[in-house]
Amino acid sequence: MQDGSGSPKYTINKLLRGVDFDAAVTKTREALSAKGFGILTEIDVKATLKKKLDVKVDDYLILGACNPTMAHEALKLEPRVGAMLPCNVILRKVGEHEIEVSAIDPVASMTAIDNSELKSVAVRVRELLRSVVEEI
Repeated sequence: MQDGSGSPKYTINKLLRGVDFDAAVTKTREALSAKGFGILTEIDVKATLKKKLDVKVDDYLILGACNPTMAHEALKLEPRVGAMLPCNVILRKVGEHEIEVSAIDPVASMTAIDNSELKSVAVRVRELLRSVVEEI
């Protein structure tokens, strides 16, 4: 599914131009930290696919970000929501000098759970992630 801009409805996206991949990763980490997110997991998709399948792909990194306060709230409301945590943020090279940053939209990912209080938490997390992406 995509919105009118051609971007998927399940992610919050920004295209960075004229920034190298490592600088984009640093800026993303800093923006996440400034909004209370820590990085729980990190998957270097490029390195993993090279090692496991011997294929070459462009730079692609998945950061598993977690805001402990919001995660705690969500877990109190719905103990199984942990299956949908952390909030993934990806960085991927899409052009010679372009990096796309995409964060999961937690509201979209929580549509399968019928809990209005949880959806309210998801809206707050979406706003935090939206501000992270905008600040990068």
